[in-house]
Order: sequence, then structure tokens, then C-alpha cells
Amino acid sequence: MRRLPFRRTLSLAALAVVGTATLGVTAACGEDDGAAGGDSGPVTLRLGYFPNITHAPAVVGVEKGIFAEKLGADVKLDTKTFNAGPAAIEAVFSGALDATYIGPNPTVNAFSKSKGEAVRVISGAASGGVALVVKPGITSVEQLRGKKIATPQLGNTQDVALRYWLKEKGLTATKEGGGDVKVVPQENAQTVETFTSGAIDGAWVPEPFVSRLVNAGGKVLLDERDLWPDKKFVITNLIVSTKFLKAHPDVVKKLVEGQVAANEFVNTRPDESQQAISDHIGKIAGKPLDVKLIKQAWPTLEFTNDPIASSLKTGLDHAVAVELTQPVNLDGLYDLKYLNEVLKAQGKPEVAQP
Repeated sequence: MRRLPFRRTLSLAALAVVGTATLGVTAACGEDDGAAGGDSGPVTLRLGYFPNITHAPAVVGVEKGIFAEKLGADVKLDTKTFNAGPAAIEAVFSGALDATYIGPNPTVNAFSKSKGEAVRVISGAASGGVALVVKPGITSVEQLRGKKIATPQLGNTQDVALRYWLKEKGLTATKEGGGDVKVVPQENAQTVETFTSGAIDGAWVPEPFVSRLVNAGGKVLLDERDLWPDKKFVITNLIVSTKFLKAHPDVVKKLVEGQVAANEFVNTRPDESQQAISDHIGKIAGKPLDVKLIKQAWPTLEFTNDPIASSLKTGLDHAVAVELTQPVNLDGLYDLKYLNEVLKAQGKPEVAQP
């Protein structure tokens, strides 16, 4: 069975939320607020996430007050939204962010650039939610020859996924946009317009852009879940800076309790969760996301506390295979101690430490 790479997610309101993300990072730079272990006042936990469906546990956890409840009065929760992984990782590196929900690609990049020192994965969050959507006339991979297929960004996880899949099928795609299939990196927010105008013939994208393209007349040629064992691959996990983890392990455990509780809420109360996501995105972007679109995308996602570490490693191998990254030693990336303590206390199956 062919397997594909780690996933990186992009925001639902990529253009509208840019200002929010930028302001969030700027305001946080240089601030401590007890996050590094100050003597006075409550500890501040600065938590990042993307306002989109693939970050549903984070969005719902913030909107419904689940994190605030689990963290308690002794911890001040300071949330910040981002549009893409690099900005969130930059905030972690600068000390402006203590933990963040993020895709596996930037997770690996952060671990690699810091030589394994900066971050640890402490929980999973979501799996799935990615597909290749094409024009109705395209019915096979061979018919992609000579076509233009969009991805969110050169070297991002969907871009790597497409290139690796094409390589496995015997088709070429160069970084410069040449080869048998012309890969066209562009912002997800542009894909519906370029698809309907005929500028592209398809796109390998995460939800809700999959559903938006389908609603614009496209069809799913490949649901990426079909390429993975048990249809599972990581698209979002929760990471924490090692500095914060060492200084405040008790707070990190409470954060993990919040993640587990948020996932429980999302999985047992989907209708309320979908409305919460719509409302929360509306507060950030100025316009709620259509609940019908969220419901359409929902079945393609699984919200899980398991970070599915094997898929991240396989994805890294594939990125190396298409020459978009260098090999990385991932030893030490995962610290699932607190996740397993929380799961065990609730009588739930523990997650194997990679």
C-alpha cells in the first residue's frame, strides 16, 4: 500500500485572518507574563492554533471554554491564531508562543532546525481531511499528464504528497513547474477561482477547500485516506516548547487534559461543535463559516488524541524521496507521558510512545 506524507493545514479564511495572526505575534513578542516561571501572578500559557476545521479540537476548546476550565484560575490562557505553520513556529522560536496546534511538516522543521531541542509533540488532534479534486472529465491518474494541479505551497505537505504520489505513478513534476504534470503552488483561498476559471485542472488540498471545489463542480479523484493504513494519517498535532515543558510540567498536563476533553466534546457533540467552529471563525474573520460546508467536510476527518507518529515518519521519508527536504533524526520528538496519564486516568487506551 502506498503511503503519503505528513500534512500541513491552512486556514479557512486565509486572507481575512492574516491581520489577526500578525497582530497576535507582534503583541506577544518580548512578553513573559510568567510563562517562563515568574514569581508573581498566574502562569501564562500562550497557545496557538489555526481557525479551521482540521484544528477543530483547538477551536472548540477555546470557544466552549474547555481549556480555560481545565487550566484553572492559576493559569492565564492567551490564545493566538495563525494562517500557516512557519509563522507559528517562528513565534515558538522567538518565545512568543508556548504551545501550538500545527501540522506535521512544520513540526518536523522546528525539530530539525533546533537540532531536536525546541519542541515536543504531546498529543495528536486530527487525521484525514485531504483530497485531490479535479475536473469531471479527468477519471484516471494518467489523464493528469499535461494538466495543472494546485498545491498550497512549494514543499508544503500537500505539495510533497502530490509529488510523491505522481512519482509512484510514473509521472514527473519539477520544482519549477515542468514535467508531465504542472504543479502550481498557490494560496488555498485562490483555488476555487482558479479552478472555475480553468487556470488549474485540480488541486490537492485540505478541507474545507476540498468541499468548496466539489461544490464548484469538481470531483474527488483521490481521497488521501485511501493511501494510508486504516485510513489514518496525522494532519494536526499539539506541540509544546521544551522550555515551557520543563518549567511548567503541571500546566502542560492540564493543557493535555483540555485537549482530551475538547476531542471528547467534538466527537460526542458534533452539531454543537460545528456551530462553535462557525461562530469562532466569525469572531476572528468577521464572517462565520457556513455550517453546511463544515457538515459536508466533517465525515472526512477523525479527531484523535493519537498523533499517529508512523505517518509523520513515513511522510518525512517521502519528502526526502522527492528531494524537498533532508533526512531528519526524529528521536525524542514525542513526549506522550502526560497524554497517557490523562487517558489512563479516564480508563481510555494509552498511546504507544514512538
